Amino acid sequence: MSARGCLAANDWICGEYLRSRGQELTDATVQHVWITVVSVAIGLAVAFPLALLARSRPAFAGPVLGLTTLLYTIPSLAMFSLLLPLFGLSAGLVITGLVLYSLTILVRNIMAGLESVPEEAREAARGMGYGPGRLLWEVELPLALPALMAGLRIATVSTIALTTVGSIVGRGGLGNLIEDALSSFFKAQVLAASVLCVLLAVVADLLLLGVQRLLTPWTRIRTPDKAVRAPEGASASAGAVA
Repeated sequence: MSARGCLAANDWICGEYLRSRGQELTDATVQHVWITVVSVAIGLAVAFPLALLARSRPAFAGPVLGLTTLLYTIPSLAMFSLLLPLFGLSAGLVITGLVLYSLTILVRNIMAGLESVPEEAREAARGMGYGPGRLLWEVELPLALPALMAGLRIATVSTIALTTVGSIVGRGGLGNLIEDALSSFFKAQVLAASVLCVLLAVVADLLLLGVQRLLTPWTRIRTPDKAVRAPEGASASAGAVA
């Protein structure tokens, strides 16, 4: 069967679809990436002060965590419907909903990361004259980065998946193609858009993992076994001396 024949046959895998609709796929992918990046960036900017507030004032920890958890439980269709009077059928509607969904993941991981910082490190920094701001930026945040980056990776992958739901208002990136194709059961378009969505999530996760490894080189330090394992003769001598 010819490549063009696969469109007529409505095959799942069709090279002619990729060639003839390449620009459409590119535009949808670019919109998907743009919505995801903006949503996660705004979510991080909102989650960070919320996490600091919850940590510095324990009385606010319960309400902050409770509210962000409640927002995450709202179905996406209901969330967009509630936001519709404020934003209309715009990208802002989808981005705001995605920001609200990301808060529960980001706030919890930022707080967990800050709480994991050893108290000895804080005391040592204070003893060296570090004020609260310098202590946060130069001591606590670097040590909290593994947990923070883990939350950022989860929030990013989750946002990539949820962006497709924005197709209900025409701002869903690759989700627009999936929704359009489902009505006519256009197999090649459904498969291509779905695979691209999965690839976006995998690539984003790997990129953020790479950034995490660059920012936290101390987590990759491993002492070779030979360096820590004493020679047998030395062990025996030590035992004899003991």
